[in-house]
Amino acid sequence: MTNHLLEFSYLLASILFIFGLKYLSDPEKARRGMFFAEIGMLVAIVGTLFHYEVISYEWIIAGLVIGTIIGIPLGMVKMTAMPQRIALSHAFGALASALVGVSEYYRHIDDINAAKMIAIGFEVMLGSLTFTGSLIASGKLHEAIKGSWGYRGQHIVTISMLSAIIGMVIYLVFSPSTIILFYIMIALSMAFGIQMVMPIGAADMPVVISILNAYAGLAGSATGFVISNNVLIIAGALDGASGLLLSIIMCKAMNRSAANVFFGGFGKTVSAASALKRVAVHTAPAHAAANTASIEDAKPAVRKITPDEVALTIRDAKSVIIVPGYGMAAAQA
Repeated sequence: MTNHLLEFSYLLASILFIFGLKYLSDPEKARRGMFFAEIGMLVAIVGTLFHYEVISYEWIIAGLVIGTIIGIPLGMVKMTAMPQRIALSHAFGALASALVGVSEYYRHIDDINAAKMIAIGFEVMLGSLTFTGSLIASGKLHEAIKGSWGYRGQHIVTISMLSAIIGMVIYLVFSPSTIILFYIMIALSMAFGIQMVMPIGAADMPVVISILNAYAGLAGSATGFVISNNVLIIAGALDGASGLLLSIIMCKAMNRSAANVFFGGFGKTVSAASALKRVAVHTAPAHAAANTASIEDAKPAVRKITPDEVALTIRDAKSVIIVPGYGMAAAQA
């Protein structure tokens, strides 16, 4: 009976998560979506407490108390500080996934199979890099970490680190008892998270947070495979897929390369003026002056506008489209 109740609670929680995500895509129904997601999480937690393998509730209660103590102040931050608060939430979730992976690795190290080792490897890898990457992102948004870190050959180092991490995971699949390699993989994954996020400026950080959200979701889904938890698999897959899609949409909207998000080169795009200057350099000298003049003409003129002018413009407009965004949310408009 207990097992059936557990599975039913996970099914109900998954349905609520799906509807919550659907409603979050509509500004008018976003509050309803958040409510559905919150109820779904509550149902999943309560259902887990009835799991037949739970033999002691002391550590569970301690975890709930600590989580509540940390969560209440985080929930009271100002709206203007919400991006860095979200980054911290990703860091906590990713760290939890990584720690579960380490625990399951030691628990099954003597009889671990290839499928479980693959899940543990990717769970720990994604959890570790998302943890450090999210901390760096939060620090940049909070202006605790200033400036961008870049150097020659940065992309080569980043790709080499990622290749080495994946290679270690593959090796551990065939030789899971190599504990020292497991720890090296964790350390390198954490370093990769720093390497990936440090070169990116704070202005482009929202897309990075979106992709880190996707990584955290995939880590959670991998955790579900490791501990055979269906609601974690579904919720993590929803989180990962929505985060990836949102990142791609944001990259297109901001005229950025989606591939650079994964390799720490995000935000380093060539401006139109720089591209025109390169064209001018390679053209004949007779046309160089004309090209340079066209570059200067192409620069948009900055003109201040008063509230009265805005009112007149809106009054004379045939149609007005108001697009809700973070600015309106921060202003509680």
